[in-house]
Amino acid sequence: MSNFEPIYQSYLLRLWVVDESGKPVQRISLQCVSNGRWQTFANLQAMCAFLEEQLPNEQTHRRKEEK
Repeated sequence: MSNFEPIYQSYLLRLWVVDESGKPVQRISLQCVSNGRWQTFANLQAMCAFLEEQLPNEQTHRRKEEK
């Protein structure tokens, strides 16, 4: 049994392609479900880096008894 409060984020992922100088270019956006904020990315690597920053760490992950 876990001693930690569950922490989660939900995002709506959108993928599309735009034409830049005759070449198809991927675009990516995430919209945070809880606050509606949008984050756009030029590539998958940038999106993954953003998501890694959002992961809870030891300081943000509170124990149930600390509430």
